[in-house]
Amino acid sequence: MRFPVWLRPVLFILALLALWEIAIDLHPGQLMPGPVAAFAAIGELLQHGLLLKHVVASLFRVTWGFLLACVTAIPLGLVLGWYRRGERAFNPLVQLFRPISPLAWIPIAILWFGIGDLSSIFLIFVGSFFPLLVTAISAVHNIPEVYINAGRNFGLSSVDFFVRVIYPAVVPQLLVGMRITLGIAWLVVVAAEMIAVNSGLGFLIVDARNAGNRYDLVVAGMIVIGVIGLLLDLGMRALERVKSFQWTNQEN
Repeated sequence: MRFPVWLRPVLFILALLALWEIAIDLHPGQLMPGPVAAFAAIGELLQHGLLLKHVVASLFRVTWGFLLACVTAIPLGLVLGWYRRGERAFNPLVQLFRPISPLAWIPIAILWFGIGDLSSIFLIFVGSFFPLLVTAISAVHNIPEVYINAGRNFGLSSVDFFVRVIYPAVVPQLLVGMRITLGIAWLVVVAAEMIAVNSGLGFLIVDARNAGNRYDLVVAGMIVIGVIGLLLDLGMRALERVKSFQWTNQEN
C-alpha cells in the first residue's frame, strides 16, 4: 500500500505515540506519563491561557537574540572574510570565545542584566553570534573566483561590489548557517529560561517539576518545544527555496 510522501512521517509519528502509550499502560507504576496524559496537560495549559504566554515569551527572546546576532555577526563576517588581514587579526579572539558554551555565560548575564528578558536575549545572542560569524567568513571564502573576476572587470566600487557580487553569492550558504544557528538559539533559550527568567517554556518545565512533580506538564512542555523547533526549521527551509536567494544556483 503506497502512501503520499507527506503522510509517511505522520504515520511513523503516530506509530511511535501508540507504542509509547502501550509501554506506559504495561508499566503503570512508572513516573513517565504517556502521550494521552501529555496532550491532556497541553489542553490544561491552553485552557488556563498559560501555554500561549510561555510560547510568546520564548519566541520573543529568541527573535531578538537571533536578529541582533544576525545584524552584527553577518556583516562583520563578510568584512573579515574579504579582508584577510582583518580575519587574521580577529581569528584568535574568535577561536578563543567560540568554544565557550553560552550557558557558561549565565552567571555573567545575571550579574550584568539581572533576572529577566535581557539576560536570556544576551545568552541567545552569544550562542548565535559565533556560528553566524564563522558561516559568513566561510561563505566569502567559498565564492567562485569567476564571480569575483567578473565584478572586478566591471570596475565596481567597494560598496557596489559587496552589494552586487559578494552578498548575493553568499546568501545560500548564509541561509544554511542561519537555519542551524536558529536551532541553537532555540536550545539556548530553553536552557536559559530554566535559570535566568520566570517565564517561557524552559521555566514551565522547571516550575512543573517543582510544583508537585507534574511530569505530564514537563512532557507537554517538551512536546511544545519540539513542535515549535520543527516549525522554525520548516520556515527556514522554505526561505532557502525562495528563488531570489538562489543566485549562485541560477544559470546566467
